[in-house]
Amino acid sequence: MTGSFGDMGNLLKQAQRMQAAMNDAREELDAKELVGSSGGGAVDITVTANGDVKGVRISDEALKAGDRSLLEELILAAVQDALNQAKRTREERLSKVTGGLNLPGFQ
Repeated sequence: MTGSFGDMGNLLKQAQRMQAAMNDAREELDAKELVGSSGGGAVDITVTANGDVKGVRISDEALKAGDRSLLEELILAAVQDALNQAKRTREERLSKVTGGLNLPGFQ
């Protein structure tokens, strides 16, 4: 019987180590900033690797153009670029912790 308790203890320790590693990874992802861009740099969107939008930069030229629909498309494209980068970065980092397993709640 003591063997099964020892296995349970080891499993619990592994789970605690994984949880600590996940917390570290989340902190790293919160600190890592990525920039999505469109229109050759006319619009830049800064996000964290966890997908939180931190900043928007629109060039003077894009503002002076006066084409509202084009500016809206540039902003949307830059946001999508930034969020795609964040998703890839997050997946890569978390897969190192989970060993490539697709665990619910760790995306």
